[in-house]
Amino acid sequence: MKEDCAVFGIYGSQDASQLAHLGLYALQHRGQEATGIIASDGTRVLEYKGLGLVSKVFSAEVISGLEGYLAIGHNRYSTTGLTHHVNIQPFLVDCKIGKIAVAHNGNLVNAVELRRKMEHGGSIFRSTMDSEVILHLIARSSKETLEDMIVEAFEKVEGAYSLVFLTKEKVIAARDPHGFRPLCFGMLDDAYVFASESCAFDIIGAMYEREVEPGEMCVVSRSGLKCVRFAEPATHLSRCIFEFIYFSRPDSRVFGQNVDKVRRQLGRRLAEESPADAEIVIAVPDSSNTIALGYSEISGIPYELGLIRNHYVGRTFIEPRQTVRDWDVRIKFNPVRGVLRGRSVVVVDDSIVRGSTMRKLVSLLRHAGAAKVHLRIGSPPIRHSCYYGIDTPTRGELIASSHTVDMIQDYLGVDSLKYLSLEGLLSCVDDPENYCVACFSGDYPIGQERDFQKDVFEGTSGCGEGLEAKEESKGSR
Repeated sequence: MKEDCAVFGIYGSQDASQLAHLGLYALQHRGQEATGIIASDGTRVLEYKGLGLVSKVFSAEVISGLEGYLAIGHNRYSTTGLTHHVNIQPFLVDCKIGKIAVAHNGNLVNAVELRRKMEHGGSIFRSTMDSEVILHLIARSSKETLEDMIVEAFEKVEGAYSLVFLTKEKVIAARDPHGFRPLCFGMLDDAYVFASESCAFDIIGAMYEREVEPGEMCVVSRSGLKCVRFAEPATHLSRCIFEFIYFSRPDSRVFGQNVDKVRRQLGRRLAEESPADAEIVIAVPDSSNTIALGYSEISGIPYELGLIRNHYVGRTFIEPRQTVRDWDVRIKFNPVRGVLRGRSVVVVDDSIVRGSTMRKLVSLLRHAGAAKVHLRIGSPPIRHSCYYGIDTPTRGELIASSHTVDMIQDYLGVDSLKYLSLEGLLSCVDDPENYCVACFSGDYPIGQERDFQKDVFEGTSGCGEGLEAKEESKGSR
């Protein structure tokens, strides 16, 4: 499984790798495990990848060595395939058409089946990424042109994919017919730019043009831009609603809507559905800030900064051992005692996954002097795992899959707990019938492989915006 990794592509700038580097900075929130850039000057294809944050992996010297006028980049959070150097994207191979690289955001739900068939036929895989399956399908194609080879590969894969490809002379962007994950297109003077979110355009001064449409492939070469339909869009699209709830930056435009606007509306609707008798509203920074502002606006309860987040904590403390996790909330958040002491507080967060870190956060607020803690969640209970690019825990680990709201309230130690209704959530977006809400409803738009495990093949890799990783990174869930 993958998430919500970040992809970036640019064609037509002599500073392609420098601009890709900046774009990945802006998209760091979508993946913090590894990063990479592959560039071309039309004759040579150069790559550099490493484990860690963009700021750690790339130096000025490295970037200056990635010469060329086209480049693609990727930030990874693994949801399939473990964190090894061989799994870092973009992934580059040599085949009959020459060198081709790919950066992938999403998850192929039939990757294991396809890979086993190819392995039985003699194919050898270097990585444990599902993205490599796409490259093998392209390399095995009997079609004459690269574009036709890619389309033939798309006819065999199922699931979520927003992709950017690079050859020596082309950048190609494509999005699955269901439109699960975002991918947008922009212009920087005469250069063509593709990115998971529009905030990557802002940092380099590019202008947002539109989304890459579901089922569309855009090819950029010396001939300019050519966009074609390789498949008709699904009757009802399956855009991931969590892009608005959590993943995307509030200053981004995804799925044609401003994230900040949608998040504020989530807070307004939450306040209408679930008022609270409290003196102040606080957010669990940072993704919930805008939801809390919307809640404060409608409820009339003043918004205060009750928690301060330490933005300079690296992933040193994000470890699987519970003894380390227990420090995570204190490391990442500090309560403002003067704001909280003796007051009844509404705490607004975007979601609850396991609930263990939220429980610790509530305890932190109590010790800081909060008289009452009312918790309001800007999404419905997460009861089902995601198979389309979000690294949710197994269903048994999701607290809402086996506990009622009252039981969760008791476990967290809050005075009241209310979630936004599914109807309320969908009322906050345009075209609500075109969103995937399977993690709340269990109504999956397409099937998934049975008994999927993240480390099958020691993982069939992938990239995803992991909810558990988000929980640990944010310390709020």
